[in-house]
Amino acid sequence: MKRYILHIGLILVAMITFSCNKDSFNYKPGYVGISKITQYPSITLTGNTYMAVPLNGTFTDPGATATAGGQSLKVTTSGTVNTGQVGVYLVNYTAINTDGFPATGTRYVAVYSTDATAQNNDFSGTYARTTNGVTATWTKIAPGVYVVENPGGAPGVSLQVIAFNPTGYTIYIPQQTAGGSPTSSTAEVTVPGTTPGTLTKYSWKIVNPGYGPSLRTFVKQ
Repeated sequence: MKRYILHIGLILVAMITFSCNKDSFNYKPGYVGISKITQYPSITLTGNTYMAVPLNGTFTDPGATATAGGQSLKVTTSGTVNTGQVGVYLVNYTAINTDGFPATGTRYVAVYSTDATAQNNDFSGTYARTTNGVTATWTKIAPGVYVVENPGGAPGVSLQVIAFNPTGYTIYIPQQTAGGSPTSSTAEVTVPGTTPGTLTKYSWKIVNPGYGPSLRTFVKQ
């Protein structure tokens, strides 16, 4: 019995010694073993993701900041905003860490022209698509300018677009890049609400590679 106990003790000592010698945690800074640790970059936009500027107004880019592992990175900006032309413009921000990994951010800038018949309208709110009950949410960011969440009323979709109400109760989605694809609308129809400046119902077709040609109708909730 003593011999067995001795053998077991020797085995345990050998296992402990092997385990202690197997791994060394004295890695050089920035590495685990032979693998280099990468601190991935992140970008934070200063100000709002969606901005609006009146036609012939002035756009001042709030910029963005970027960090990787607590260290600041240089941010490169691309894209221009033509304040002399109504439309939706994208300003892109990029930062690259020391290992070449990029991070990007995008700001959407609406240049708008809204006349007196639409200046005081407020179409903000939630609208349910008549065929499936899926909602689209409108948020007003400037006179006649709205950010619309899920404009097509498609289940499980988080697409956001900028929509214009330039005059009266007219609405449309100007050509823009949304969700990585060119997006706009056609065949727009609105039904004014009982409260002036609001909508009871509207319809439009979403022009986007991921959407069919159906007319989509929404009712205010």
